[in-house]
Amino acid sequence: MNAPSGLTPFETLARYERLSLAHASDTRERMDAPGLWRGIGYRVGPRTLVSEIGEINELLAMPPLTTVPGTRPWLLGVANVRGNLMPVVDFGRFLFDERTTLTDRARLLVVRQGGGSVALLVDEVFGQRTMDEEQRGTVEQEDDPRLARFAEQRVGEGEQQMAIFSMSRLVRAPDFRQAAA
Repeated sequence: MNAPSGLTPFETLARYERLSLAHASDTRERMDAPGLWRGIGYRVGPRTLVSEIGEINELLAMPPLTTVPGTRPWLLGVANVRGNLMPVVDFGRFLFDERTTLTDRARLLVVRQGGGSVALLVDEVFGQRTMDEEQRGTVEQEDDPRLARFAEQRVGEGEQQMAIFSMSRLVRAPDFRQAAA
């Protein structure tokens, strides 16, 4: 590989390092900028949702489950995650009464609740989503009554709309906390 502009290999590496550090510094400043909101985007059935990044503790692939008799159909069972038992909820079944199909893209969103954590099975995770004040200023009211109690607003345009879903509201909801049939 030839060095650009007649630079020695060492000078080329030093230049790349400076550019990399400058890019990392710029990215960090943009992520910590006032008014910037960060979330995790995911799909549950036909709907795209986003939750504040601080409300989701971890993303996992589906571990082996042990079923629990006498529970609601949306409680798939419990999983042993690093020595901790964690209930696993079919999020699509809880929200829309539609089973989530296990595919290679399906993931668990781990959310903290009183007394431990709960894992929510979603169809797909899109990763981090960042919105500035202008994007969050163009919101619409959530009109799906199944979501409205957890997600008051939608952001985006057309097919790219995402409901801003509150995990803290979810884990406080009486019907979510009552998994016994």
